[in-house]
Amino acid sequence: MIVARHYVVGGRVQRVGFRYFVYEAARAEGVAGWVRNLPGGGVEVTAEGDADAIERFDRALRRGPAGARVDYVETEIIPPTGRPAGFTIR
Repeated sequence: MIVARHYVVGGRVQRVGFRYFVYEAARAEGVAGWVRNLPGGGVEVTAEGDADAIERFDRALRRGPAGARVDYVETEIIPPTGRPAGFTIR
């Protein structure tokens, strides 16, 4: 079953390789979507893929890379587009 999520991640998530970490986690799980920095210091992510892959991706997002500190992850269930096209860093 294909599912999609929108995330906003806060904490020490900029200037620590967080976007690249998310990109690699998405590639490893076969998840499509994108990641970008937000002006307020957070990171925004959309992800679409198999439900099990999204679950594993979600756990990685909450962990983050070694230099990060994830204080919160806001998650919203969104409708899948059905057009997965890889994962990009914006």
